[in-house]
Amino acid sequence: MIRGITDTVKHLLIINVIMFIGTVSLGDGKLFYQWFALYFPENELFQPWQIFTHMFMHGGPGHLFFNMFALWMFGTAVETQLGSKKFLFLYISAGLGAMLFQLGYYYFNYLPAYSELIASGLTETQLLEMFTTNEQVVGMSSSQLSLAKTAFSAYNASMVGASGCIMGVLAAFGMMNPEAKLMLIFLPVPIKAKYFIPGIIILDIISAFTGASFFSPSNTAYMAHVGGAFTGFIIMWYWKKTQFNKNRWDR
Repeated sequence: MIRGITDTVKHLLIINVIMFIGTVSLGDGKLFYQWFALYFPENELFQPWQIFTHMFMHGGPGHLFFNMFALWMFGTAVETQLGSKKFLFLYISAGLGAMLFQLGYYYFNYLPAYSELIASGLTETQLLEMFTTNEQVVGMSSSQLSLAKTAFSAYNASMVGASGCIMGVLAAFGMMNPEAKLMLIFLPVPIKAKYFIPGIIILDIISAFTGASFFSPSNTAYMAHVGGAFTGFIIMWYWKKTQFNKNRWDR
């Protein structure tokens, strides 16, 4: 451990910073993004490795800073209690859970809209061209345009960031330290972790389905936050049930 940072957290911080430097310095800020961000699987830009690489990408310095700050603050405590191997498993698993929740949300919007557009008489070729060029098919009705907008948004969606991983770590922290008091920078009121973390998740769910934005930018992948937290909770619940003793979490 160096200066209060555990080894795995330190290496994750370094990887994220290196990936961000590559993003902003190569290919006019687009090359790394197209390679390593996670695109909607129906999109031609999707590649299998993006399932993992998107967890280490960030959309801007603010996005990177706040995620890495949270990783240092909560990740160090969780790794200290769990050990490096379990912490890394938790971190990556939460990122994968976040991805599945967010892609599921995209498909939830995309598939019904796509099916209705096909049923309305549009062809797959017309839809693909429309999704890739953002040019409307001549003669589309208002209802078709509304459906096309929904499908277009999902088709062209992309994901970057460690937020899902961080939410899994935050859920783990809350389960191991339920009485710890946390607070937001812009809401300096201490709240116990057992209330604070579920509250954040509830707000993310509301944001995902209403479009309201409480503490995050409007383009935040809210369901990824929910998926990461849920995955972290399930993993910690299982470990607590099977390997917890009176003194500590087994490593």
